[in-house]
Amino acid sequence: MSDNADNSSPPQRRVRSFVRRAGRITPAQTRALQDLWPRYGIDLAAGTLDLDALFGRRAPRVLEIGFGNGDTLLALSSAQPERDFIGIEVHEPGVGRALLRAASLGTTNLRVSRDDAVEVLARQIPDGSIAEALILFPDPWPKARHHKRRLIQPGFVALLARKLQPGGLLRLATDWQNYAEQMLEVLNACPQLRNRAADGGYVERPATRLPTRFELRGQRLGHGVWDLAFERI
Repeated sequence: MSDNADNSSPPQRRVRSFVRRAGRITPAQTRALQDLWPRYGIDLAAGTLDLDALFGRRAPRVLEIGFGNGDTLLALSSAQPERDFIGIEVHEPGVGRALLRAASLGTTNLRVSRDDAVEVLARQIPDGSIAEALILFPDPWPKARHHKRRLIQPGFVALLARKLQPGGLLRLATDWQNYAEQMLEVLNACPQLRNRAADGGYVERPATRLPTRFELRGQRLGHGVWDLAFERI
């Protein structure tokens, strides 16, 4: 190698767990993203969020990553007015639908982001601020060559664990057995988390978790469903 060879290399691009699909968005959803965003939206910024200022009060905070159409998020925020809810979803039709539903319900304890969850967690969510985090039926990326795109990886789990308060709860669910096994392995290996299952495996589906459309579709296809629950030590 010559003395003047350039040993520098460009920074490695992070593998994302999602693809922004064009998806059909209705005129009503488009208007919601414009008109309701100032009320419910969180824009990505460099600074850490002041969650008390964001919601106008101090309360336990629940975070759902990948809320889809917002069915679970809206049901929980309506049933638990004493808690505040933050939802993250990159697909705009689902975000627009959730905003419309939130406005029709008069929801006040909900804010949403449409940015990459990794960026939102790293740049905006304070450490130790989340009482409960939900990741329900994330994209399983079933082909082996795409497993690197799965959201539940050691680095992401370590980041998410920092955002949970001591005793905070992380709940996950999937209808892909291979992904459930990977989730269990990764989460059991995280020193900041403790499995709530006495046998170190899976837990029963909690009564508060409504069946999602992905879960119902999986059941029609004969898939099983695996729930996991981990506590921040």
